[in-house]
Amino acid sequence: MQRFSKVARGLEYAATLVSLCVVLQSAVLASSREKQAERPRILGIDHVSVYVSDVEKSRQFYSEVLGLTTHCPQYAAPEPCYLVAPSEQRVLLKRAPAQANNRMLKNWLAEVAFATDNLPGMRRYLLAHGALPGIIRRDFDGSRSFRVRDPEGNPIAFVHRLPAKIGYGPKQISTHLIHAGFVVKDLAAENRFYVDLLGFRLYWYGGFKDDGVDWYELQVPDGPDWIEYMLNIPSNADHKELGVQNHFSFGVKNVHDASAQLRFNGLRKFDGPEVGRDGKDSLDAYDPDGTRVEVMEFTPKEKPCCHPYSADHPKVETAPGAPPPIGIPKPSQ
Repeated sequence: MQRFSKVARGLEYAATLVSLCVVLQSAVLASSREKQAERPRILGIDHVSVYVSDVEKSRQFYSEVLGLTTHCPQYAAPEPCYLVAPSEQRVLLKRAPAQANNRMLKNWLAEVAFATDNLPGMRRYLLAHGALPGIIRRDFDGSRSFRVRDPEGNPIAFVHRLPAKIGYGPKQISTHLIHAGFVVKDLAAENRFYVDLLGFRLYWYGGFKDDGVDWYELQVPDGPDWIEYMLNIPSNADHKELGVQNHFSFGVKNVHDASAQLRFNGLRKFDGPEVGRDGKDSLDAYDPDGTRVEVMEFTPKEKPCCHPYSADHPKVETAPGAPPPIGIPKPSQ
């Protein structure tokens, strides 16, 4: 009987050890999943790529009219690259596919890319949550990036690049690319990706009417830049309309100074400046293919329609020792 008691105690002890191992293993797995599920930081917009039908004509617009720096550091890709100095942001021109001659290309905003300081971690995070990111590539300038598509097929990228100290010229219209907008059909599906998965946060939303929602803006989780859903766009919208909707925007302190700069740079036709439904004073210029390039003040001038802002505005940036971004000659004293 005593022998059976010892055996029972032994079995009980073994069962306790097994249970303890299971608990420890579960804790390790939970900790591993928690680490795996932690989202790396998304700091802002790194670049936008724009389809163009005539590279030389577009070069003149982006370098002379917008005044962007024409030489990106250590960049050797065939597509032109323009630096939004002194930041690390860029505008890349990409030759439109052949179908674009028939205006069959729906979105001439070829890519929106976001900056992160942990690129492998970001890729692991997306994989762990069922997304299908591409492989990490090392680009010509030493930066690393990968690409993925959002639920509606919009191409986005994540980039980690090394800092480079680059000044900017007096004709440059802005020193910061603050947002990019694109047509969205299913707001809920896009929010599951950008809000639930990536952690973007609501900045502002509103519409042509006070009770409508035509624009829905989401800031990146770790910076002031944002994306804008362009809602309620007809499925049969033509090239001109889609060029208005799929756009990107530069931030300025004073849009009226920027307006004068554009005229000084040779642009004779653009819309505005005027205060929009979001309360911000802005103007709209268009590249040779009709893609809208918005120039917008960092902070609102009036109370926005529909809903208040729910996050901080971008701050005016001034690089130490850099010339003012407006290159118009001052009148003689």
